[in-house]
Amino acid sequence: MNLFEDSNEWTEKLDPILSKYKDRKHPLDYHNLYQLMVMVVLSAQDSDANINKIAPALFKVFPNMESLSVSNVGALIPHISKVRNFGTKANWLIEIAQTIQKDENIPLTMDGLTALKGIGRKSTNVIMREANVPVKGIIADLHVIRVAPRIGLIPESKDGVKVEKQLMQVLPKEIWEEIGMAISFLGREICRPQPKCGECPVNGICEYHKTFKSEHPQ
Repeated sequence: MNLFEDSNEWTEKLDPILSKYKDRKHPLDYHNLYQLMVMVVLSAQDSDANINKIAPALFKVFPNMESLSVSNVGALIPHISKVRNFGTKANWLIEIAQTIQKDENIPLTMDGLTALKGIGRKSTNVIMREANVPVKGIIADLHVIRVAPRIGLIPESKDGVKVEKQLMQVLPKEIWEEIGMAISFLGREICRPQPKCGECPVNGICEYHKTFKSEHPQ
């Protein structure tokens, strides 16, 4: 594998998933930017499905950043107690709300978002993509971390920041906004830990599939 393979070649090779998943909304069922930010923070090391389940009741009590900013950790915890690491996340969310104060103050820049507690580059890339502002990186969630090396885009790594930087090296900036979520959706639906290679729209260029076929000839 050549890490610096021509980026335009990769754009062409990945077009089937870029077309399949283009503009698809993130699986978190949010209804505004405030909800998205809160749900992204809560979803770290947890499932989107679980966050979607607890969100309606949470947002009835805390409908906006202002209501969260005048609350406290003790009042928030009962509404997120089914979320993994809820204590830490409650502290993060109260600190974020007290910093931002109002929904209209939510920053939509890489520096502005990553300066907030509990929001790293992955979360920032999700928020910026969903808010339809120019992205500065590539979403590298757990699905992307698993799938991108399988395809042959980058070497294997468990470090999301390293994965993102390597993807930014090999892929042209024009597709950064969509390719992270496209690979993520592929990982959620087809390229599972036990992949369904026969259903994959990019199995023709996938290193994992080529290796599997050579080891299991029909």
